[in-house]
Amino acid sequence: MADDATKPTLVLDGDEVAFTPGETLYEVAERHRREIPTLCYDERLEAFGGCRLCIVALEGSRNPVASCTTRAEAGMRVTTKGGTIELHRRVLLEMVASEQRDVHVDPLSGYASQELGDLVDRYDAHTGRFDGATSGTSRLDDTNPFILRDYENCISCYRCVRVCAEQEGDYAISVKNRGFDTQITVEFDGVLKDSACTFCGQCVQTCPTGALADIKALAHKAREGETEKTRTICTYCGVGCSVDVLTRGDRIVGVHPAMDGPANEGALCVKGQFAFDFVHHPDRLTAPLVRNDHGMLVPASWDDALDRAAAGLLQAVNEHGRHSVYAIASGRAPNEAAYTMQKLVRAGLGTSYIDNCSRA
Repeated sequence: MADDATKPTLVLDGDEVAFTPGETLYEVAERHRREIPTLCYDERLEAFGGCRLCIVALEGSRNPVASCTTRAEAGMRVTTKGGTIELHRRVLLEMVASEQRDVHVDPLSGYASQELGDLVDRYDAHTGRFDGATSGTSRLDDTNPFILRDYENCISCYRCVRVCAEQEGDYAISVKNRGFDTQITVEFDGVLKDSACTFCGQCVQTCPTGALADIKALAHKAREGETEKTRTICTYCGVGCSVDVLTRGDRIVGVHPAMDGPANEGALCVKGQFAFDFVHHPDRLTAPLVRNDHGMLVPASWDDALDRAAAGLLQAVNEHGRHSVYAIASGRAPNEAAYTMQKLVRAGLGTSYIDNCSRA
C-alpha cells in the first residue's frame, strides 16, 4: 500500500487505481481484473492495436481508444464496459465472424484456438448481416507434417507473424497484399519446409482462430474421451521447458507449451512441440534384450540384463581403464533417468565421459 501511495492514479470504471508509469490501459485494467476482449493481443508481444476489440471510453476523447496501445496517464477517467463500448465490440466481432469459414474449431488446433469462438459466443455475435467478400486462401498444398495452414479461418491479427519475429527471431512468416487480398505467407510464397521456419509451433499456439493448427493433434480429434492436460518438463535438453501434455485416455494426442513456464515462457523447439510419437511407437522396446550365444538379441529379465550390462562395463574398465567407457543419455528419458545415468558414470565408473543425444 505504501508503494501505491507514491504512484500516479487514474479512475477506472469509477474506482481510483494506481499504476506504474509506462503501463498501458489494458495492463492496468487486467491487473484490476477488468475483462477486456482482444484478438490481436499476446502479452509476450509488442502491442499491435489491430483488432480494436480492446477499446475503452476515455473521458475527453472523441472516439474510443485501443487500451493495449494507450499509455496510462495520471487523472485519466476510463470506462471499460457498458453502453456503446459493448455495441462496438459486438459489431467488430460480427464483421470478423462474417469472414470465417469456421468460427468454432476443434480445441486440439492449438493453445489459443478458441479465443474467437469464445468471444463470438460471449457477445452473441452470430450474424450474417456482413456476409460478402472474404479473404485468405488456405495452403493445403503445404504437405509438412506439423502445421496446417488453413487461412480461410485467418483474421489477419498478425500474431503468427509477430511471434515468429519477436520471440523466435526467425522472420519466416510475413504478410502480402492489403484489404481482402491480405494473405499470410512465407518467402517467395512457398511452403514452410523451404522457408526459414524451424517448426517450433509458436505460430500455431498463438493463433486465436485455428487458421494455423497442429496437424498431429488434430489427427486424434475423433478419439473418444475428454482431453486432459498434465504439466511436466520436456526432457529433450537441459533447458527445462515446461509443457502441458494433452492426453485422451492413455494416448498422448499433443503438446502445448506452458505460457507461464519459467524457462521457456510459451516457447518450444520442434522436438518439444512435435516429437512425442516414440511414446506409442510399435517399435518401442517393452522388455530388455540381451545377445545369446549366436549374437542374436533375445528378450531377458531385468535382473539378467542388468547383470550382463554391469559385467560388461566392469570388464571394459578393468581391461582398458575408466576412460574407455563413454555414455550417451537419451533425450526421451525422464530427467530422473538422466540424473541416474550421470551418477552411475561419474560416481560408479569414475569418468565424466557422458553426454546427451539431444545435442546432436
